[in-house]
Amino acid sequence: MNPQIIEAAKQYIHMIFKDNSDGHDADHSLRVYRNALEIAKGYPECNGRVVALASLLHDVDDHKLFHTEGNGNAVRFLKEQGVADDEIALICEIINGVSFSKNKGVRPESIEGKIVQDADRLDAIGAIGIARTFAYGGRAGRPLESSLQHFEDKLLLLKDMMNTKEAKEMAQIRHSYMEGYLDEFRKETEAGLEQDPE
Repeated sequence: MNPQIIEAAKQYIHMIFKDNSDGHDADHSLRVYRNALEIAKGYPECNGRVVALASLLHDVDDHKLFHTEGNGNAVRFLKEQGVADDEIALICEIINGVSFSKNKGVRPESIEGKIVQDADRLDAIGAIGIARTFAYGGRAGRPLESSLQHFEDKLLLLKDMMNTKEAKEMAQIRHSYMEGYLDEFRKETEAGLEQDPE
């Protein structure tokens, strides 16, 4: 793996996400990168450079954040770094397989794609996932109850959608944490809601 291009990718995401505060920031991409590298340890046959670059760049063309076409930001960065066209195509294929809303029930074919999809989904659950949900909800003007619905619509489903054994084990721990949080949230919001005396 070329450390120079990985460092360049890290600098690039810090630049492109510098004004983001809704959970789709450079720190998110770096956590996905670290998750992916951890999962990849169990798959020595995978292309580590592709996994690293796809995980770092997976949000640089996110439709919620940018109005690019054809993975424009990712392709431009990779071409500037001298990455071959066939490798760029594979990285973009993996990036395009990450989105939950666009890929419900679709599992990537490559082991690299499976790893990056799992790594991103892991960062959507657990303590980090809870924090990101409310950060995004606040920026989008959603009330707490609407953000809570996001758990039912997506986050609580992710545990059973992981591709790799390693991610499934990590997801179980994070899923249990979310369930405990939601139980406590309900208790606190229901407290004091007894009917007022007549």
